Amino acid sequence: MAISPGVYNMTVQRRADHNIQLVFKDSDNNAISLNGYTVAAQVWDNSRSNKYADWGVTYTNRATGTVDIALTDVQTTTFTPEVLRYDVALTNASGLKEYYLEGTIFVSEGYTA
Repeated sequence: MAISPGVYNMTVQRRADHNIQLVFKDSDNNAISLNGYTVAAQVWDNSRSNKYADWGVTYTNRATGTVDIALTDVQTTTFTPEVLRYDVALTNASGLKEYYLEGTIFVSEGYTA
């Protein structure tokens, strides 16, 4: 089944942790069980020539399709462009990989060190 990824744009403070809880649902608003799935998420520049981070993924509740993705302050310190791109992909046990979420990260300068 082809997935049309959702779009979520966000602002991330440079030099700060950034966490998001995601709940994957089907078109009928039912939770997608993540049993047997792997979730991966990355941050890249717009040309996809430089990878800036792999999001940390915590499977909060696989049965309800809930994961937490996180960037650390160490990772966001490297976010030097003002605009980056990210996506979130799910891979099932058979190896089928589909993108469920994508978007733009607007980087805001954090001043307190």
